[in-house]
Formats: sequence, C-alpha cells, structure tokens
Amino acid sequence: MTNDVDTLTTAHGAADESTVVGVEQIMRVAIADDDEVVRKHFQALLQTRGYACSSFATGQEMITALQRDTFDLLVIDWNMPGLSGLDVLAWVGANVLVRPSIIMMTNRADKADIVRGLDAGADDYIVKPEEDKIILARVDARLRDWKAADADLRRVSFGNYVFDKLENSVSVAGERVELTAKEFALARAFFENKHRPLSRAYILETIWNSVGDLQTRTLDVHVSRLRNKLKLKPENGFRLHTIFGFGYRLESFDDAA
Repeated sequence: MTNDVDTLTTAHGAADESTVVGVEQIMRVAIADDDEVVRKHFQALLQTRGYACSSFATGQEMITALQRDTFDLLVIDWNMPGLSGLDVLAWVGANVLVRPSIIMMTNRADKADIVRGLDAGADDYIVKPEEDKIILARVDARLRDWKAADADLRRVSFGNYVFDKLENSVSVAGERVELTAKEFALARAFFENKHRPLSRAYILETIWNSVGDLQTRTLDVHVSRLRNKLKLKPENGFRLHTIFGFGYRLESFDDAA
C-alpha cells in the first residue's frame, strides 16, 4: 500500500506517484520583462533544461512574488514600466537575506550600463537579442555555480549533522538517522540553504515537482518528522522555523556550522 505522505494528492484525490521526483532538486528561475514575447520564449527555452520558470511583466510583480516565494535565479530586464531593473536589484539587496543569482538581460548595450548593472548587484549581464545557446549557457553557469560548492563531496557536515550523499543518509552526533528519500531531500534543502527562507511553493516544486493548487499536508508531515528525527532544536545548533504564510527557514545557532 502506498504511503500517502510520500506522495502528493492530485486534484482528484488520487495519489499520483509520477509527480514524485528523486533527490535531485529542480532549479527555479524567475524573469521580469515587460515584453510578453520575450517572457514566453525564455520560459520555453528553460523548459528544455528542465528548469521551472515563473514570469512577471513588471518589477513590482517580481518583488511581490519574492515576498512570498523563493527562486534560485532572477533574470531582470532594465527598462520596465514603474520600477526599473535597477530598482529591483536594490530591493533584493536590501530585503532578501540570502539572495539568488541574478542576471540582467536587457537591450542596453553601452559599456557604462553594463558596469552599472554589475555594480548594482547583477552577477551577469546579457545584451538582447542574444542566441538561445548563449542564454542557456549563461543560465546554466549561474545555476551550476549556485549549487556546486560542495556537490562533489560525498559527505558534508553541518555541525553535528553529517550528510552522506551516496547513501542518502544523515547522522547526528555520530548516530545514523533513518530517513525516507523525500525526508533526506527535504533535509538537504534546508541545510544547504540555512538562514534562507524557503517558500512552500519552492519546496513542493523542487522536491516533489508539484504544480498548481495542491494540498500541503504532505509537506507539513515531512517537516514535522524532520524536526523530531533530526532533533532540530537550538541546543543542537539548529532550529527549523515556520514563517507564517510563507514557508520555512532553518536557523543555525553556531557560526562554525
């Protein structure tokens, strides 16, 4: 019998195991551009890489989304109605504790503008129009850098917590803790993004590949299990904090962790 907390319930109430993916997480990208053709083309382009993409027609729409959601990469146009791309960069720098990678993609090709965009906080700068293969290569590079710091290490330590990526296991103070595949993936997401607020939508999409308005009981159960199994308490150096109306954040109480 399938355990309903290891699958997501579809809109029809049936457990659909095809919606459940493995430990590897999906990268989430957001684009802000007032040109609908550009947004649709960019989304289709990212789908060829298996990335999840959300699009926004204005800088304010992107900021509103960032207040309730989490992304790995932002692609921002410079000239948009209302808030400009530089305004969005400034807001992200002032309000997002652990900011995602950022690419400015604009038709402003002057070298002074490129320098200004990079100085404002962009990690890369793409001048439109650009070939699809170049855009994909730049996006791939940003996302690869985002997750590559310890990707080649089998064992990664966070204080007393040791993750074994080959065996998909976690030990706490030398004692192995049995986790399901989804629990392990969720634990990795929290620890590898400590202090970074992760929205419910981000977690469900990156861990379970879910889309649409699905029930979140599965996530709640998994989070509750992780708190208990991994003893995520301040005395152990970590606390899994619920952010009302948003999601969760793993807080570290040990700067050396």
